[in-house]
Amino acid sequence: MARTIAKDHEKKRLAILRTAARFFATHGFDRSSMNQLAIACGVSKALIYHYYDSKDALLYDIVHTHLSDLLKTVRAADDNQMDPEENLRAIIHAILDAYRDADAEHQVQTEAMTSLPAEQREVLADLQRKIVHIVANALAAVTPDLYTRHPERLRPVTMTLFGMVNWFYMWHRPGKGISRSDYANLVTDMVLRGVIGLA
Repeated sequence: MARTIAKDHEKKRLAILRTAARFFATHGFDRSSMNQLAIACGVSKALIYHYYDSKDALLYDIVHTHLSDLLKTVRAADDNQMDPEENLRAIIHAILDAYRDADAEHQVQTEAMTSLPAEQREVLADLQRKIVHIVANALAAVTPDLYTRHPERLRPVTMTLFGMVNWFYMWHRPGKGISRSDYANLVTDMVLRGVIGLA
């Protein structure tokens, strides 16, 4: 007889994911133990192992959930019927807003993903490629002639954009200085004026 899944199974799993992401971001994935994590989560180690059979499995779920959610967000924001500049702005706003409550998950993704087996890294890399592809297409739509003449420039410009938004969590402090929304506009304006200047 199959074991019945508790009604709060998913809620507990997500709570473990969020706490684990913060714990790994603060203490480092390699230096963290399941015993320490259980204490941080306020649950038994046995409960964590009920959901995840290893620390690597937990790490994979953190990053996979984060990137899957981000891909959904970027796809929802992307609208090629919009003015290309405003579409790019909407996507950048969506990415930074998605990072609002996921700075720890993003940090774990950038710092610990290499700890995973190659086949799992490839799944996660495919999610990243899909996100980058959407943003690259939105960038190309702003100045299509530029990238027709110089297609080799599209990836560097796209990755520069991600560099500006991906490290926001490193220096931004909520309530101090520029807001997340204002920074999204700043990044968009810098990219747009720079891209137009290149053209």
